Amino acid sequence: MNQTINLNYIGFLSMVAAIGGFLFGYDTAVISGTIAQISSQFGLDTVSQGWYVGCALIGSIAGVSCGGFLGDRFGRRNTLFISAFLFTVSAVYCALSSDFNQLIYARIIGGVGIGVVSIVSPMYISELSVPQYRGRLVSLYQLAVTIGFLGAYLVNYALLNYSLGDAQYLQNSWLKLVFHEEVWRGMLGVSGLPAIFFFIIIFFIPESPRWLVMNGRTERAQKILTLIYRSENTAGAELDKIQQVSMTSQKVNWKLLAQPGIRKAVWIGAAIAILGQFMGVNAVLYYGPTIFESSGISGGDSLFYQVIVGLVNVLTTVLAVFIIDKVGRKKLVYMGVSGMIFFLLLIGTYFFWGSEIGLSSMFMLICFLAYVFCCAISISAVIWVLLSEMYPNSIRGLAMSIAGLSLWIGTYLIGQLTPWMLENLTPGGTFFLFAAMCIPYMLIVWKLVPETTGKSLEDIERHWIH
Repeated sequence: MNQTINLNYIGFLSMVAAIGGFLFGYDTAVISGTIAQISSQFGLDTVSQGWYVGCALIGSIAGVSCGGFLGDRFGRRNTLFISAFLFTVSAVYCALSSDFNQLIYARIIGGVGIGVVSIVSPMYISELSVPQYRGRLVSLYQLAVTIGFLGAYLVNYALLNYSLGDAQYLQNSWLKLVFHEEVWRGMLGVSGLPAIFFFIIIFFIPESPRWLVMNGRTERAQKILTLIYRSENTAGAELDKIQQVSMTSQKVNWKLLAQPGIRKAVWIGAAIAILGQFMGVNAVLYYGPTIFESSGISGGDSLFYQVIVGLVNVLTTVLAVFIIDKVGRKKLVYMGVSGMIFFLLLIGTYFFWGSEIGLSSMFMLICFLAYVFCCAISISAVIWVLLSEMYPNSIRGLAMSIAGLSLWIGTYLIGQLTPWMLENLTPGGTFFLFAAMCIPYMLIVWKLVPETTGKSLEDIERHWIH
C-alpha cells in the first residue's frame, strides 16, 4: 500500500493548505511590533491599545463561527479562496488606512480570515491524507503557524532597522511613507505578498474527495483518489469505504449532532480546545517579554529571549511532525503535558522563592524553553490533528467550528486575563494556575479521547457512532 501512495502529491496539497497557517501566525504575531508606533501616531490610551490588539480576535471568533458552515456549504477549496481573499484585503487595507478606525476594520477583516483558515486548512489536509501519514501532514499546518510567528518577529526587526537606515533615502513618496515614516504600514502590509501567492496557488489544488462524495460528485472524487493512490482499484476501494459511512446523506447532515456519541465527541473537542489555552502557551507567546522583565531581565534581553522562544517553538514543531504518527497522539499528550506541569511548577517556584534559594534568571529561561518544547511537541501539535479527524464527514465543518470557537474564546480570554493575573495572582501564582489546568486536560485525553493514530476517518467515525 505504501508504495502505491503518491506521497509527493499529498505533501504538495498539504503544504498549499498550510500556507493558510503561515498567514494565521504572521497576522497574529505582527501586531507586537506595531503597538508602540500605532499608539504614538494615533494617540491611543490603554483601552484603545487593547482594542487594537484584540479586534483581530473578535474577527477570528466571527470567522471560526462561520468557517465550518462555509466549508460544508461551498467546499473546502472554495473556502480557502475566501480566506486568502480576506488576508489580501486586510493587508492592503492596513497599509493604506488613513485613520485608526480604518485600521481596526482592516484588522477585523484579517481576523475573520484567521478564523476561517484555522478550521478549513487542517480539515482539508485531514480529508486528503492517508491514515499512516495524516498526523504528520496535518501537523504541517501547526508548523506553518509557528513559522508565521517567527517570520513576523523577523520581518518587524528587519523593517524597523531598514526604516532607521537606507529607507530614509527612498525617492518614491509612497514607499518612503510605508517603509520609513510610518513603517508599521509595511509590517502589516507585507503579508499581502504570501496572501496573493496563497490565492493563486489554490487554483492548482483539487477539492476534498470526501466533500465531493458528500455532495454526490463521486466521479470527480474517484479521479482525485486515483491521483492519491496511483491505482484505480485502490481508489475505488477507498471510495466505497467513504460511501458506506456517508451513505445516510448526500449533503451536510447536521442531525448527527443529536446522536449521543457525536455530541460527546463535539463536547470533548470543545473542552480540550479551551483548556489548552489556559495551560499557559498563549500567555507565553503574547506576554513573554513582560514576564521576562518581571523576572529582572532587561527589556532588550527580554525581546531577544522571546525570539529564542519562537525558534524553539518552530524547531520542536518540526520534530513533532516526524514523530506524531509513530508515537501516537495520546502518548505525545501524556509525555508533553507531564513535562509542562513539571516546568510550570519550577517557573512558579522561581518567581516565589528564586531569590531566596539563589536561582538565576538563566534558570528561569531554561525552564521557559523546556516548557515551550513540551507544549509544542504535544498539545500544540496534536490539537488541530485531533479536531480535524474526530468528526464524521457530513458535519466535520460544523463540529470543527464549535471546537474552534471554543479555542478562540479561550484565546481571547487568556489574552485579556493574563495581565490581570500577573498583577493580582503574581507571576508565580499565574504559573501555578497554568500547571493546575493541565490536570483536567490530561484526564479528558486519557479517559475520553480514543487513539486515532493509523485509523481512517471512517473508522474514527464508526467509533463515535457505535
